[in-house]
Amino acid sequence: QVQLVESGGGLVQPGGSLRLSCAASGSIFSINAMNWYRQAPGKQRELVAAMTSGRSADYADSVKGRFTISRDNAKNTVYLQMNSLKPEDTAVYYCNVWLRTPGSAYSNDYWGRGTQVTVSS
Repeated sequence: QVQLVESGGGLVQPGGSLRLSCAASGSIFSINAMNWYRQAPGKQRELVAAMTSGRSADYADSVKGRFTISRDNAKNTVYLQMNSLKPEDTAVYYCNVWLRTPGSAYSNDYWGRGTQVTVSS
């Protein structure tokens, strides 16, 4: 079994910063892409940031220049540093990881349970 555990969410004032973490554990052979999504109330889940196994990163236009995704392969962990937060960043943030389990020829994606980020004064 594979588990993804997110942490680091909370309440922050506009202009503030938060750092999200997501650690993958369990039966893991290799990890490919590690991504962050978010879902605001009444809206569809959207991709916020993505990072390949080669550490190539991509971002939603709405967060470029403010958010930074990074990963620590030794710890099977992905991070999302969020700076200059805005009220419109308020959402539940989900970790998404594509990985292979031992004995599997293909990668499958796994999701964390989400962590709430609220930006409000």
